[in-house]
Amino acid sequence: MATIPTAKYEPWMRRALEVARALPDPGADDPPVGAVVYGPDGTELAAAHHDRERTADPTAYAEILALRQAGHALGTWHLEGCTLVTTLEPGVMSAGALVLARVPRLVVGSWDTHNGAVCSQWDLVRDRRLNHFVEVIPEVLRPECDALLNSYLDAPRHA
Repeated sequence: MATIPTAKYEPWMRRALEVARALPDPGADDPPVGAVVYGPDGTELAAAHHDRERTADPTAYAEILALRQAGHALGTWHLEGCTLVTTLEPGVMSAGALVLARVPRLVVGSWDTHNGAVCSQWDLVRDRRLNHFVEVIPEVLRPECDALLNSYLDAPRHA
């Protein structure tokens, strides 16, 4: 298996980490997950963090919110040529949205060994039964992404 060069995505993942750390209410019990969508030319189109608790919206995952914002920015739901960068492996809903939006590339920091739908539990984004496949760039800045998630999981409310 060929090694995918990840250094070029590190600045983008640093931005996703910054977004994850900017939760408006860290005590609201949403995990610190950040997602950023970059356009085909590398410009940032959208950035979002999990916001389910504050908004009472079960679909307010970082990836979904960032994809929505990117669609508005481009004036289309077809996000061909874009790259989604996320600090945590997307679950089923977000992975499905990536496929449906035709996003060609996903950059992942940490793996979600409980609910991940990119490699850990399922591989939805590369399922050959679908009409679109997503290239996955794995483990970009994984130690930093893991540390952020672990600080949340180790907090007294989760211990």
